[in-house]
Amino acid sequence: MKLLFFHLMPYSDLPDDFREKHPSVWVDIDSGLFDPRKAHAMYNDFLDELEFAAESGFDGICVNEHHSNGYGLMPSPNLMASSLARRTRDAAICVMGNSLALYNPPTRVAEEMAMLDCISGGRLIAGFPVGTPMDTCYAYGQNPSTLRARYYEAHDLIMRAWKEPEPFTFNGRYNKQRYVNVWPRPIQQPHPPVWIPGGGSVETWQWCARMDYVYTYLSYFGYKQGEATVKGFWEEMDRLGKDRNPFRAGFLQFVGVADTHDEAMALYREPAEYFYGRCLHLDGRFLMPPGYTTEATIRARVQSQLAQAANQTAAVSAGPARSFEGIVDQGYVIVGSPDEVAERLREVATNLNVGQLMLLLQFGNMGKELCFHNTELFTKKVMPQLTDLFEDEWENHWWPAPMPRDERVAPREVVR
Repeated sequence: MKLLFFHLMPYSDLPDDFREKHPSVWVDIDSGLFDPRKAHAMYNDFLDELEFAAESGFDGICVNEHHSNGYGLMPSPNLMASSLARRTRDAAICVMGNSLALYNPPTRVAEEMAMLDCISGGRLIAGFPVGTPMDTCYAYGQNPSTLRARYYEAHDLIMRAWKEPEPFTFNGRYNKQRYVNVWPRPIQQPHPPVWIPGGGSVETWQWCARMDYVYTYLSYFGYKQGEATVKGFWEEMDRLGKDRNPFRAGFLQFVGVADTHDEAMALYREPAEYFYGRCLHLDGRFLMPPGYTTEATIRARVQSQLAQAANQTAAVSAGPARSFEGIVDQGYVIVGSPDEVAERLREVATNLNVGQLMLLLQFGNMGKELCFHNTELFTKKVMPQLTDLFEDEWENHWWPAPMPRDERVAPREVVR
């Protein structure tokens, strides 16, 4: 089993009355709430946390792409990944962006990800999300009815740019380039492993099967609500004749570890209530623009997790999902002692048949020292109880193949 440290980089200073006075954390969030000087400290803390996770023994560290919102301060995950590629040695660099339809031309993605693969010595995982409607249709003005077609064409151009040994001409519907000749080229050939973040679209499941990519369900609502989506994915794999190799699937889970259960409940209450009370305060206006959701997904009655969040915003101003006890009871966040957390995560991985498990150990307004504490307890006392899962039964075909360690350049030590 592979364990990856995932980071959203949430803005940690939204006001206490944010939910009451502001309609949404996304798209039209008040820019006056953003303090660049405070963000200076936040960004540097976030990078420290990711570097610490890599040093502590996580198999990979994950960044992602969002726009115009207060719960994910990474409009350019490649910027973050470039810093991490330079300052870490062994962990995979998992870029759970880029949203391909937003790049003009998409060869920009091919170039920048090739750079990341070269800097890291072949440790890149290339994530290609379609993107949320808030990011793609509202923040970046894409037509929702053509979004998926743009995405597929951008993907085809990037993959061909990585594979073709000679310059070529690309004449697509949305992209026309006389000369495509990507320099640099990725170390991993024919290309880095590709993971597709998804929210439950049937087409995304089918496409992952056809392309032999990893499907990752980035759930903010835990294993209980995520079970139906992940099981739907495996049922589709069965229908398409694919094996049940658990490394085909990834899943994201919030986790808080402490020496005892009671201590964990005390430590993680505030950051969890901050995240679910403020960072996921979503306005339903932005969730389902006409044309974004395809007919097949509508017929399958798959509801995105962001729609779930908006429904909760509208229906439960002070309901169980807002209190920490409710958050824990519903499985949004797994908290407890190391043995409790390890037991629950083994159940999650086994029941969902997921071999690429991503953990959110920093969430909401959690400070750096608490994140370090959570990360250290996880790597020392939880991780050893999980790493043996699936390894003897299945081969992970979707993990980076870096250069030999002794051939990779080590980060330069800073002399002060």
